[in-house]
Amino acid sequence: MSEQPLKGGPLARSAALLCQDRLFRLYLDHRKRHKFGLTPDQLPDGTHNEQDARDWLCAACGIQSRAELDHNTQAAGTFRMIRKRFARWRSRLNANQ
Repeated sequence: MSEQPLKGGPLARSAALLCQDRLFRLYLDHRKRHKFGLTPDQLPDGTHNEQDARDWLCAACGIQSRAELDHNTQAAGTFRMIRKRFARWRSRLNANQ
């Protein structure tokens, strides 16, 4: 008997929307520049696309599919932490504008 693929729920949908968010992809650009000491010339804003964001999120959460977020408590916790960090970054960005 073959194993049924996991169905995504609210966290999977939230993760998909997050990856579509232009500001989240900008956050990934800024995060990568900071982590690797890159300049905006080396890694310009707008470098990460939706697929890059999906790939990064899956790797960060240790999953193969965003649907797993609704079935893996450790991955779900990591995802929630990522959302909180992004929200803090976004609020700082808005405060500086």
